[in-house]
Amino acid sequence: MNGSKRLAKSSLPNFEQEEDILLEDTDHVHADQTHKHGQSSHPHVHSEESLRRLVNRLSRIEGHIRGIKTMVQQNSPCPDVLLQIAAVRGALDRVARIILDEHLTECIARAAEEGNIDVEIEQLKAALDRFLQ
Repeated sequence: MNGSKRLAKSSLPNFEQEEDILLEDTDHVHADQTHKHGQSSHPHVHSEESLRRLVNRLSRIEGHIRGIKTMVQQNSPCPDVLLQIAAVRGALDRVARIILDEHLTECIARAAEEGNIDVEIEQLKAALDRFLQ
């Protein structure tokens, strides 16, 4: 990549910018969740606002990845491309932390109240093992 053409910085999404859209506080349920080993778990209930925020973040990441693809196609300098890849990694890590935080505060807490915390903890450990590889 030789740097003759560069993607303007302003065309890349700003991951620090929040695009929070306030919606009615309704819940979204994923009731048909089946985890590893065929075990059914509790329904995953998340607010519409939370889902909207996560989808918005993922959409910005998706746009950023398209921007990186354009940079590669335009032979942008490798260090610039690597910097943008690092930004996407950071953004994905932040999404994962939000999901983990919600899982711990909502799903794990609910499983503890319902008395099936052991199953939920084992599923979380398995997911984290795959995530951290």
